[in-house]
Amino acid sequence: MEALKRIPITEAQRAVIETCSLYKTYKLGAVDVEVLKDINLSIHEGEFVSIMGPSGSGKSTLLYLIGGLDKPTAGSIKINSKELSVMKDKEQSILRRRDIGFVFQFYNLIPNLNIEDNIMLPILLDGKRIRDHRKKLDEILEVVGLTDRRGHTPRELSGGQQQRVAIARALINEPDIILADEPIGNLDSKTGTEVMELLRKINKEKGKTIVQVTHSRESAAYGDRVINVKDGRVWQ
Repeated sequence: MEALKRIPITEAQRAVIETCSLYKTYKLGAVDVEVLKDINLSIHEGEFVSIMGPSGSGKSTLLYLIGGLDKPTAGSIKINSKELSVMKDKEQSILRRRDIGFVFQFYNLIPNLNIEDNIMLPILLDGKRIRDHRKKLDEILEVVGLTDRRGHTPRELSGGQQQRVAIARALINEPDIILADEPIGNLDSKTGTEVMELLRKINKEKGKTIVQVTHSRESAAYGDRVINVKDGRVWQ
């Protein structure tokens, strides 16, 4: 595995994710708990960025805010130069389906759907015709190494295979950005390495911008850049 490194950003690379003075506060009874404090980030096209920090540091909250799954208390977030706070709920839903692919620790697959149907779900939700994306499905199944498992259901797959299905689902709409929350947190070491190698391959060969949240230094090392989160603040 490569050592932690920082890849210089060229002027030609555009920022696909930008946060400015981002805060997130939760109310627990009468107490306000500041989870994120004054987060200012720029993540550029084609980067593989690892957001690293211990449990409770705020790293997953930051990822959910970037993905539009939660709303900040203050500050702004731009995805592909689009400001989330001024978008209507329907517009945000379209952006999440088309511009962003999500990969979660526990896969979030639908148990009674086969692999093909799980992968094609974003296409169906986006109102597109399934038959128009069959070739794309074949290509993605080959990329993730599951061509021979396409008719199986999630319960017939290992954890690593299920995560590969989740990655395929994240890719089917050809988003610019993949957001991964502890993508190997539920896997053994060997399987986790295989999944991380797959994510790096997708980043390098397909040019996808990947942002992963992790508490593991080994997983973080797959990124071009590491952003450390501690006590709700970022340290780069």
